[in-house]
Amino acid sequence: MHRGNRHGRSEAAREAVLQAADDLVAEIGYAKVTIEGIAARAGVAKQTIYRWWRSKTDILVDAFAADSVQELTLPDTGAFRTDLRAHLDELVRFLEVSDSGAVFRALAGQAQHDPELATRLRAEVLPRLRARDRVPFDRAAARGELPADADVDLLVDQVVGPIHFRVLVTGEPVTPALLDALVTGAAQGRPEARTAAGKPGPRPGAGVGRSGGGEGC
Repeated sequence: MHRGNRHGRSEAAREAVLQAADDLVAEIGYAKVTIEGIAARAGVAKQTIYRWWRSKTDILVDAFAADSVQELTLPDTGAFRTDLRAHLDELVRFLEVSDSGAVFRALAGQAQHDPELATRLRAEVLPRLRARDRVPFDRAAARGELPADADVDLLVDQVVGPIHFRVLVTGEPVTPALLDALVTGAAQGRPEARTAAGKPGPRPGAGVGRSGGGEGC
């Protein structure tokens, strides 16, 4: 990725292009965004854009990757439930309200009939999002709040999947009640959720899909 020249001018232009692409997708939608429009909004020449990117899709992939790092801050409250709920609140705001979320929704829609973009999303964008979604679970495992044999990947799927399903597929609101249910389902994987007789309680994350109102996408 281009990091700018020693005077910082190239990096400033690059940041202006990424911000312009975000703004335009949120304002007029993916289909109407053009390289010309991005250049005009960013105040740069088209040739400057083509030095770094082949297409508007390339710009938007880079913009979303950068935004996800900046906007998903992963609060550390010291407890699994509050860590996870804080992250889910941020994730919902990011996907539903922010310009970055509009970019993500546009890219996800475009990927349905653009195999090259779909491959890039799976290789470059989704792994970064998933790594961030894992953080509350990994912290909880390190603190002993999850059983040593907890299937973290499955828990992440069961918690985050219903959110993406509603945002990208059904359009149903992601309500506080849904988030509460998802957090409660994930917390069932903690040692204290086991029965007094010493037998395992519900499998980690069991029932999350039912509480969430849908399967992960």
